[in-house]
Amino acid sequence: MENIIELIGISKVYKMGVETINALHSVTLNIKKNEYVALMGPSGSGKSTLMNVLGCLDTPTGGQYILNGISVDKMLDNDLAEVRNKQIGFVFQTFNLLPRSTALDNVMLPMIYAGMTKLQRKERAEEVLQQVGLKGRMMHKPNELSGGQRQRVAVARALVNRPAIILADEPTGNLDSKTSVEIMGLFEDIHKKGNTIVLVTHEEDIARYAHRIIRLKDGGVESDEVNDNPILANAI
Repeated sequence: MENIIELIGISKVYKMGVETINALHSVTLNIKKNEYVALMGPSGSGKSTLMNVLGCLDTPTGGQYILNGISVDKMLDNDLAEVRNKQIGFVFQTFNLLPRSTALDNVMLPMIYAGMTKLQRKERAEEVLQQVGLKGRMMHKPNELSGGQRQRVAVARALVNRPAIILADEPTGNLDSKTSVEIMGLFEDIHKKGNTIVLVTHEEDIARYAHRIIRLKDGGVESDEVNDNPILANAI
């Protein structure tokens, strides 16, 4: 199966006053289409920096990044924004929903930039909200939803443009253990339907849902292992 992500010698250097911080140094890794990968590492390991590079939220200082056949490492901000919108669906720990908008409106938002008509946006948003189990909650605002339901809205929003990759940053960080299992079941279902998932977490038990675990340390890849016995969760 072909690679959807190719990182070749990726480095990221930050200048903090007179101090130079090598957040990533010479990271080389490939992720194939429809893989389910967990990125792990303690604070300061480069995990967040790598996630920002993978998500086209930041550009590397050196090296090459090929995303779904497109070389994105030297792109300007406007071009990166377009690639992000088409290729990547984001799920964040804090949900990042608009508080005054309904679940339906939150999910419709990414499609505005995709040039779809309002009817097309509404139909597609309803489809993915139904897919994540929120058929009866579409007109509710975030404060009328539980934490798990809010994360389901965020997952629906990530799926709505049919992205090549779902990039989930600590997606269960604000959820209790029962709801975490439900959300991981949802990711499992999404993966089975053909999506590539990159899960960023510092929790061992959450990483074990993935089929491959990449551990970072001091800005480099410490280990990259296949998980032969991923935890199975049933989507609810």
